[in-house]
Amino acid sequence: MEPDILITDTLLLPDPGRNTLLPTGCVAIRKGTITYAGPMNNYGSQRAKHTINGRGMLTMPGLVNLHGHAPMTLFRGLADDLELTDWLGNHIFPAEANHVNPEMVYWCSTLAAAEMILSGTTTTADGYFFETEVARAFADAGLRAVAAQGIIDFPAPGVPDPKNNIEAAASFINEWQGKNPLIKPALFAHSPYTCSNATLQKAKQLAREYNVQLYIHVAETEHEISIIQESLGRTPIQHLHALGILDTETICVHCVWADHDDMDILAGQGSPVILCPQSNLKLASGMADLPAMLAHEVSAGLGTDGCASNNSLDMFREMDVCAKVQKLHKLDPVAIPAKTILAMATTDGASISGFPGHAGVLLPGQPADIILIDLQQSHLTPLYTPDLLVYAASGADVRTVIIDGRLVLEQGGLLTININKTLDRVRTMALAVQ
Repeated sequence: MEPDILITDTLLLPDPGRNTLLPTGCVAIRKGTITYAGPMNNYGSQRAKHTINGRGMLTMPGLVNLHGHAPMTLFRGLADDLELTDWLGNHIFPAEANHVNPEMVYWCSTLAAAEMILSGTTTTADGYFFETEVARAFADAGLRAVAAQGIIDFPAPGVPDPKNNIEAAASFINEWQGKNPLIKPALFAHSPYTCSNATLQKAKQLAREYNVQLYIHVAETEHEISIIQESLGRTPIQHLHALGILDTETICVHCVWADHDDMDILAGQGSPVILCPQSNLKLASGMADLPAMLAHEVSAGLGTDGCASNNSLDMFREMDVCAKVQKLHKLDPVAIPAKTILAMATTDGASISGFPGHAGVLLPGQPADIILIDLQQSHLTPLYTPDLLVYAASGADVRTVIIDGRLVLEQGGLLTININKTLDRVRTMALAVQ
């Protein structure tokens, strides 16, 4: 049958994990699903409802950003060059208390969605408060997302009494579970030092009851390690393990200070780790030992973290920094090859996100989450291997984005977001923050 969208005459990267390029390829999409991806001369009719000329473009799976706080676009650049506890306690938490409301969350999440789509992200995982507004913004933008309601043992936006944090999280899951195929509800427990043992266990019990993922910041800073060890005599990851929190559906974010025993626990429980290298560098938190994690067979993905601690949502930048800083960290130029990083941001990330049947590859039967990169750029010429995407490409090189078979960006123009209206709304809100 005639496809809805046909991408023709393109340089094709079907599986970033395998690093193989097809020089003259095409991709056919029908009803949100890839029906063909391969050599153009093996495909029959060139007819389609909508044809995209891919000449001069590289077509590949969309990127997966597995950790962010979308509404924090409002706080981008608000408090830079600070240590994490100072940054959080004296700047971010007060700003959130004064300025976070449903309207702010919707429009600032819409801005985040625009930034991610423009830079080639097709799937994201977010954790914040008033998360129903994040989910609504992402759904309106056509972005595939894991949306996780925040849980913390302090008064929080939308949950002024922390005694109600689990109830609020359950309400969010009930609202969004099964509501939209692109939105997968989840839970986000802030950290082991901001959530009590009881809260952590109740959050995990709720996650298991509803069969949703639980995301948590853990082992992010040396200070966190010291306060948990001094009070409990074990590391934060050992603490979560003792509480029965860790399993394949608990996603551990940062893990900068995870030691080899921690990595054995993570591998044994099947708990994936999300690295956010630029945020960790900016806050001087340290650098996660990715080669050691992979040697321990820990699943790993990439995230940007929020705009206030990065300050970008560009996953191409994140890949570049991650690859290079790991080499420096180990003083070994072959510590982590570019293809490993590219897989983390695509195939591995898609697997961790947990969307059924979503493998982050361009193969028949897969969801059509696809980006086209303009290769007619000085910094992308010549292109011998996909490694160049990690070391030289940027989000600004993305021209077209398809999510679940729907065009959301074409020739650099957003199709699902009124960007001028969104920018105006966020700029107006920022006037009150200054």
